[in-house]
Amino acid sequence: MSTDGQQNRTLLIIEDDEGLQSQLRWTFDDYETQFAGDRNAALAAARRFSPAVITLDLGLPPDPANVSEGLKALQELLTLLPNAKIIVVTGNDDREHAIHAIGEGAYDFYQKPVDPDVLKIIVARAFHVFELERENQRLLHSQVIMPLEGIIASSPEMLRVCRNIEKIAPADVTTMLLGDSGTGKELLARAIHQKSPRKEGPFVVINCAAIPENLLESELFGYEKGAFTGAFKQTLGKFELANQGSLFLDEIGDLPLSLQAKLLRFLQERVIERVGGRKEIPVDVRVVCATHRNVREMVQNGEFREDLYYRLSEISIDIPPLKERTGDAVLLARTFLRHYLEKHTNKVKGFSKEAIAAIDAYEWPGNVRELENKVKRAAIMAEATQISPAELGLEMDKNNQPVAPLTLRTVREHAERGAVVRALSCTGNNVAQAAELLGITRPTLYDLLKKLDIKI
Repeated sequence: MSTDGQQNRTLLIIEDDEGLQSQLRWTFDDYETQFAGDRNAALAAARRFSPAVITLDLGLPPDPANVSEGLKALQELLTLLPNAKIIVVTGNDDREHAIHAIGEGAYDFYQKPVDPDVLKIIVARAFHVFELERENQRLLHSQVIMPLEGIIASSPEMLRVCRNIEKIAPADVTTMLLGDSGTGKELLARAIHQKSPRKEGPFVVINCAAIPENLLESELFGYEKGAFTGAFKQTLGKFELANQGSLFLDEIGDLPLSLQAKLLRFLQERVIERVGGRKEIPVDVRVVCATHRNVREMVQNGEFREDLYYRLSEISIDIPPLKERTGDAVLLARTFLRHYLEKHTNKVKGFSKEAIAAIDAYEWPGNVRELENKVKRAAIMAEATQISPAELGLEMDKNNQPVAPLTLRTVREHAERGAVVRALSCTGNNVAQAAELLGITRPTLYDLLKKLDIKI
């Protein structure tokens, strides 16, 4: 099996004639040549050696006079090794079957009797084409779309977020990142730091939800020696550690009310006091915070200070969930798989077309974090060179298609259904008013209700 930077020189010859096997062994002695005499042995060798080029005699046992076994082997080999170059070998009168095999995905064909010199040229050309395609794929994979350091995205939704990050990063303003768990809030916070004049300073992270309330104050502001039992020495908090840099307060919505006043004072005065201390300590730090919670709703419910909210959200950026980032799920999945394969020896080469469709159709409630975990698990558990939807743990329908296939018809019906349901909801199920709201006639709306099976 080849690794990056090394040519795959493995040739698999599928031929049941032992005399011809012996002849070809000498012909291809400069390759890592493997032999198989039937379909099952061929599939076993393909799994074990991942050959770049395969020569396949279509007349295989148990019925060498018929090409059905050979064509079946061709289909299974292409499923197992979609990038391999398969050269089918046929008899003089089997040109029609050879053309059929090319249509099924074979790279080339050669007719018996075998001329070793000619076959050697065909095989060498197949290896050359394989390496060219492999290098092209490597170059394509290396050109990951990274609008900001650490951010992989091509969707208009995320590119808009990245442009906003670039605009606000040089301005020393407190920023709030709002988005679901797993959407990459910490990566965006790091991007703000890296694009700011403070990039040479420290970037300090603290998760306000991960630390018990009675310890959070000392973690944030530090403490003096003897401030409490176990405080044997003066200890700096996260604010002081982030001096001249940036402090990222993750899950700020979980900050206890008792500490919100102290944080507000820092944002107003830019000074802190350690626990057990009386001295005001000036600190020069930029605060970036993030939360998955609805802070505006928390303010209304008295769970979050309104004055602190406005101080923290001098600029707010909404990060869309993965399901709303057009095309990003597939791009991220391929990137995660490539990064995993760079660190681990693995037979996996990529995703099947069904898996790509399933990745694109899935809602991803756990966002990027869920996607990364599923890809890593699938790479470990995969049995073939291409990862299937089942190995990703993604749901498929009875026709082995993703539950929400991406077709124009499906997208259009989904949009129509949403618009009709909203119009009926806004008008209290009044068809005439709903039709007027939608800008269509009542008969057209009735037709839509029938087509979409919406019952009032």
